Amino acid sequence: MKCPIEAKENAELLLSYSARRLSPESTAILEAHMKLCPACREFGDGQRALWEALDSWEARPVSADFNRRLYRRIEEEERTGRWSRLFSPLRPVFLRPALAIAATACMVLLAGFISVNPSKIAAPAAVEVQQVRELEQVEKALDDLDMLNQFELVGASGDTSRRM
Repeated sequence: MKCPIEAKENAELLLSYSARRLSPESTAILEAHMKLCPACREFGDGQRALWEALDSWEARPVSADFNRRLYRRIEEEERTGRWSRLFSPLRPVFLRPALAIAATACMVLLAGFISVNPSKIAAPAAVEVQQVRELEQVEKALDDLDMLNQFELVGASGDTSRRM
């Protein structure tokens, strides 16, 4: 016999065993397997404990005014529920245009804000342009210094013919 836990086609076998719906022959075969298989034995013990707990459970007695309270709640639900049942199919119809109107209003407000305050929106781009300009100025200044250093090297090497 294949292990019912490992073989999906035999999984129903364990549940039938737990519910005591197996034939005596199948029950004997499964119990012999459960003696050898710890996983099936654990499952069987858990199911047995569950069924014992369900068998020993006793429901609380129903209060004397249970029926009266139940019928009163049903009547209240019927009175208040008529209007909600009447308009419940229309809720999505009312909701869709409201969402579209809200989205359009948000877009109009955003467009208005951008058109009134374009400098605040474009500020990060202006900062980047300023940084690029500063970098270009630094690069040009370094090139100029490099060129001056080359003139000093030529002058220090003793070329006096050009100095006049």
